[in-house]
Amino acid sequence: MEEPKEMQNETMEPQIPQTENEANLSEQTPEPLAEPSAATEESATPQEETTQNENTVNEEPTTEAPSSEPAAEQNETEPEIEEEPVVDYNGMSREEMVEALKDLLQTDDITKIKNRVGALKISFAAADKEAKKAAFDKFIEEGGNKDEYEGGDDAVAEAYRKIYNVYRERRQKHIDELEAIKKHNLELKQQILEELRKLIDDESESLKHSYDEFNAIQDRWKGIGDVPRAELNGLWQSYHFLVEQFFNKVKMNKELMLLDQKKNLESKTLLCEKAEELIVEPSITKAAKELQNLREQWREIGPVPVEQNDEIWARFRNAASQVDERRREYYEQRREEMEKNLLAKQALVEKAKELTTERPTSTKLWNEVSAQLDELLKVWKSIGPVPREQNEEIWTTFKGSIDRFYAEKKQHFDSVKDEQSENYNKKIDLCLQAEAIAKRDDWKKATEELLKLQDEWKKIGPVSRKVSEKIWQRFRGACDEFFSRKSAYFTELRGSEQENLQKKEGILAELKAYAFGEDKEENLNAIKDFQRRWMEIGYVPINEKQRLQKDFRDTINAMFEKLKITAREAELSSFRETLHSTASGDHGNKKNQLMEQIQKLRSDISLWENNLGFLANSKQADILKEEFEKKMQNARQEIALLEAKLKILVSEEAEQTEQTKE
Repeated sequence: MEEPKEMQNETMEPQIPQTENEANLSEQTPEPLAEPSAATEESATPQEETTQNENTVNEEPTTEAPSSEPAAEQNETEPEIEEEPVVDYNGMSREEMVEALKDLLQTDDITKIKNRVGALKISFAAADKEAKKAAFDKFIEEGGNKDEYEGGDDAVAEAYRKIYNVYRERRQKHIDELEAIKKHNLELKQQILEELRKLIDDESESLKHSYDEFNAIQDRWKGIGDVPRAELNGLWQSYHFLVEQFFNKVKMNKELMLLDQKKNLESKTLLCEKAEELIVEPSITKAAKELQNLREQWREIGPVPVEQNDEIWARFRNAASQVDERRREYYEQRREEMEKNLLAKQALVEKAKELTTERPTSTKLWNEVSAQLDELLKVWKSIGPVPREQNEEIWTTFKGSIDRFYAEKKQHFDSVKDEQSENYNKKIDLCLQAEAIAKRDDWKKATEELLKLQDEWKKIGPVSRKVSEKIWQRFRGACDEFFSRKSAYFTELRGSEQENLQKKEGILAELKAYAFGEDKEENLNAIKDFQRRWMEIGYVPINEKQRLQKDFRDTINAMFEKLKITAREAELSSFRETLHSTASGDHGNKKNQLMEQIQKLRSDISLWENNLGFLANSKQADILKEEFEKKMQNARQEIALLEAKLKILVSEEAEQTEQTKE
């Protein structure tokens, strides 16, 4: 880049006087230096990785007479450098975030972790909000009153707060130290300004001494670091004004100017060499940061000889351009990687939607989908960051699918839990019934009831795995106990069947040989005694049971016929014996029962007689009439028997009343 012509024509060529008293400087006065603009902040590429440098300026300030440096160099703005890697904390748990923050605080330079701590803070706040909501929902679900809910931070949140406070204290300490240094630098530069004023006002020193002193002041000025931003422009304006005043006073000659320019050339050549070394620097971030420092140093150095100005500037610019090009390629590569990461995460989003579209129909399927979603989350965490403008949206979409699934899963398992609890209560009830049956000895009825309970057990749904085996063993134990007792009983019973067979054979033989008398009542009592003894004997072999029973019944019936004892007489005799064996207080209830039975039979006879009147003459009607006649005949006989029993009962009551009076 060529230097403006007017700046080339204004190069100073003052002559050094032979003696200090012969100074007669008649050269042109240099034009005032350009006033520096306010510090600007320009974004680096990619945009999301931009940092800010508070001391970047648009125009290059100089400390000497009008600069011979190309104007483009003075107006070039340095892009900022992103020193921190982009980290996606959204996929981490709160515990993992706490560990990540601990790791970040191991960094010595607190300024290098600012952006990562900020991103982590946002992610933790979102995760902590969800955790607190989950804790509140659980409190309400467990029957808590929302007005009594205290909330507050849990142990994880407390740990995070403590670590974050350490970071804030360290960062504030760093900021305070920087501000203190800047204020100290401001005081030093204000002292230099005062020295420069005294140098300008001092007329007693020789020109050579003043120039040497001026150079020393310049070197000290350049060696002082940053000052508070608010003081920057005013400080530069005062310094440039005094520099111009100095040049106006001393009117340095061309030889001194050339010496200064040669010195500046050597300094800028050294900066060119350092810039060229940065071309092969492995760390892009380090190279870009160092290049910015070199540019700031370049601005501090004064002009070089006019004939070498373009050459030295082209050399420095060429090296800087190559470093910038590497930096642009680096960030372009980062952009491409993030785009690939975006495509990969979009695929995970689609897979999560696919897995959560249909509601699982069984507990097994719920758990299988959960395992697949957990695997997707692990893959998500292994993928690097995506462009910042898409980061929140894609994470919200992915997390939304998973959150909805787990909310539905919780609802499903709550429902299953309620159903299992109900099934558990039902099975407990069956266990209690089975345990009661297991103690009974009415084998036939108890067996039927127990088999029915087993069928009911099969129809009841599952219970919790934790109690499933235990409650099954309890129910099965009761069943096993019953059937073991039953088996033992019938095993023992079969051992006595032969003995019982012999006993019944003996009773049958005794019955056939029994000699009855003339008294019907005594004969009935004898027959009843045989029947009672027969019934008291237990089981006989099954193949003999029917033969024995038929033989015994036929013999009894033959006895009744031989003794002219009717079935009615036998039953009335049995009824009379029953009355004698029962308490007198039960006679009233028995009397009421007999009267109710008689009344019911009379009502039935009346109904049947009425129905006969509606039957027409036909073959089918005759069959019905015959059936009704038979029913009415049986009912009349039953009424006669009941009335006889009632008569016996009344007679017994009267007899007991007479005995009571006596």
